Amino acid sequence: MTSSTPFWVAGKPTTSPDTVTITSPYDGAVAGAHAVPTEDDVERAVRAAHEVRKETAALPAHVRADALDHVSRTLAARLDEFAALITAESGKPLKWARVEANRAVSTFRWAAEEARRFSGRVQRLDTDPGGVGRTALIRRVPRGPVLGITPFNFPLNLVAHKVAPAIAVGAPIVLKPAPATPLTALALGEVLAETDLPAGAWSVLPVPNSAAPALVADPRLPVVSFTGSGPVGWGIKESVPRKHVALELGGNGAVLVCPDWTDLDFAAKRIATFAMYQAGQSCISVQRVYAHASVFAELREKVLAEVAALVVGDPRDPATDIGPMISEAAAERAHSWVAAAVAANAHLETGGGRTGAALEPTVLTRAPENTQVMADEVFAPVVSLNPVDSVEEGFARINASQFGLQAGVFTSDLHTAFAASATLEVGGVLIGDVPSFRADQMPYGGSKESGIGREGPASAMADFTEERVTVLTGLPL
Repeated sequence: MTSSTPFWVAGKPTTSPDTVTITSPYDGAVAGAHAVPTEDDVERAVRAAHEVRKETAALPAHVRADALDHVSRTLAARLDEFAALITAESGKPLKWARVEANRAVSTFRWAAEEARRFSGRVQRLDTDPGGVGRTALIRRVPRGPVLGITPFNFPLNLVAHKVAPAIAVGAPIVLKPAPATPLTALALGEVLAETDLPAGAWSVLPVPNSAAPALVADPRLPVVSFTGSGPVGWGIKESVPRKHVALELGGNGAVLVCPDWTDLDFAAKRIATFAMYQAGQSCISVQRVYAHASVFAELREKVLAEVAALVVGDPRDPATDIGPMISEAAAERAHSWVAAAVAANAHLETGGGRTGAALEPTVLTRAPENTQVMADEVFAPVVSLNPVDSVEEGFARINASQFGLQAGVFTSDLHTAFAASATLEVGGVLIGDVPSFRADQMPYGGSKESGIGREGPASAMADFTEERVTVLTGLPL
């Protein structure tokens, strides 16, 4: 019988009679089981966060930074363990689970560094006669406890991007991990429990999604940071218009290969790898590729060759590049989108088949822009290649999307690179690469339907705080 992992209420391990077993989407192997918080457990966690908010806000910077450093160091020491757990519950190939765990090490390290330099600023006010002798001290103070809601596809690092900046600014956090992948977040709780953070500074509550609306509505949690699907995210924002809500939602990452780009081998390898990695279940995976007509045919052949070289199989095998999607239902949905695109005259170049939760790596060409594989977020190992007659047409077709997270532009021309940065309506433009690159310290987020706000420790710390101005009078400048 599988032992039940406790959840965390106000930093303390807690159990309940109700348990849930988590299984691998690859073969149904049991990854673990966890106890499910009761309504009373949830209430105790929220109440503790509310009651400790002033204490956490007053914590010295070194206490917050030391806690974050401890988490970073411990994750590094236990990296293999965390990577194996990510793979077990999500089906993410082990090689990518290790990348995620390493990124979480960096995220907590960056948050520790930002906590040490998170300071106010001084502004002189004698720029007008009425301000002579006055100076403003501008500080950032926590808005209050944070409700962090995370998705299944990065069960450690997206949790880190909620928890680490909250600790860095001294804001209590109540974390609700995805029901499909809660075990990694619960294991992170073991590491957090080893720190000197006060009781109530953090809780990890693996509750079902049906419990989320009550948490979102609770006035004691004035900040909601959500990563996940657009309909859910915008629904949260609409339900609590007076709260501060940060949303990191979907995308349909586009790539433009310009006529001046000569290293098509590199472009093809990056496109194939990051269209298919993690079974395409990343909001910045490559989904749409626009290639200038002069390079389209050659790029198509190279992408197909690179996709054929990817290893599909058991995610626990270090050699595996592509494993299953998170569920059979998710794979069925993506499979139906591919079929609809083919019915609309898209060319199926390779893949398209499905076995259980596994969808074959799929390459389409000339898919119409109004098909779901082009217009929506496919979130599956599916990429569509289309020719364009000019760079300007490529920019326009990228911008025609309802999403605006990140885009990649393969060009060696400085003018084109700057034009892309100025023209593309996205949160991040990657020159000479696909949109799937993310350094965890950089501002990360999108425009349009891709959300509001930015992640990255420094950016999230600004989001979790607000300015407070103190005017000092009668001081010599």
